[in-house]
Amino acid sequence: MNAFEAEGLVKRFGKTTALAGINLSARQGTVLGVLGPNGAGKTTAVRILATLLRADAGHASVSGVDVVRHPARVRRMIGLTGQYASVDEDLTGTENLVLIGRLLDLRGGEAKARAAQLLSDFGLAEAADRRASTYSGGMRRRLDLAASLVGRPDVIFLDEPTTGLDPAKREDVWNIIRRLVTDGVTVLLTTQYLEEADALADDISVIDHGKVIAHGTPAELKHVVGGQTVLVRPADRGRLRETAEIISAVAGRPAESPGREVTTVPVDGDAAFTEIVARLHTAGIAVTELSLRLPSLDEVFFTLTGHHADQESAA
Repeated sequence: MNAFEAEGLVKRFGKTTALAGINLSARQGTVLGVLGPNGAGKTTAVRILATLLRADAGHASVSGVDVVRHPARVRRMIGLTGQYASVDEDLTGTENLVLIGRLLDLRGGEAKARAAQLLSDFGLAEAADRRASTYSGGMRRRLDLAASLVGRPDVIFLDEPTTGLDPAKREDVWNIIRRLVTDGVTVLLTTQYLEEADALADDISVIDHGKVIAHGTPAELKHVVGGQTVLVRPADRGRLRETAEIISAVAGRPAESPGREVTTVPVDGDAAFTEIVARLHTAGIAVTELSLRLPSLDEVFFTLTGHHADQESAA
């Protein structure tokens, strides 16, 4: 049984079709990354799975429990963190989490113990008795994530969880997500950062115009663009043209120089890389960078949707 499933979800808002029959699912203890351009329907799908919206057609379940027939049961199995921290700024960190615990029917002592544990886990113990209004953006985001875990959910929906955070704080959130998965939690992650999906997701579904247009592991999706690319940065920039000629001869196609210091060429397999290394050595060309890589997830995203990653925002 999948940790959650959505089959044929359709949702319309007036004349606008937000979802046109999408399918989403994830195995227990994995991360499903959901990518898509602005307005693709990512948040709408999350809200349906989280029982906050009802689909016009299709079926959704969490651990086999129907989200429409048994929404209360589903809510006890899930956690939800939206695009912006939704903590009560007039309450302290402890009070925020205790409140959630009491709403989930934890006894007073249990709620306080759970709050203390989560504040410690999320590096907020020293700020536990401070009002949330005094927290930084990163601290509020961590408190918001902690709040979604008070009930020990089996599945957590993270809708753009690192929006607005600086790179260091984003890395903190990534580590929290990795710990959750290690503990067996299943995560649905929508994100506008392609490197985030690449770093965290076991599988990725790309949504565009309310439909899933591609699904697979990050490596599988990178193969959509096709082939691999060799990148070479010669130590002597004066030998860049000679380097380009060598790799072009091996690859059987023209090399490109996206910058004044590097040259790249698509290749059909690992054998070409080995041959390039040998010819560069024979020619006496020292290099400071030499790599064989799959296309980036950004390139895959553009190939599938016609949008660059920096054109994407919360949907």
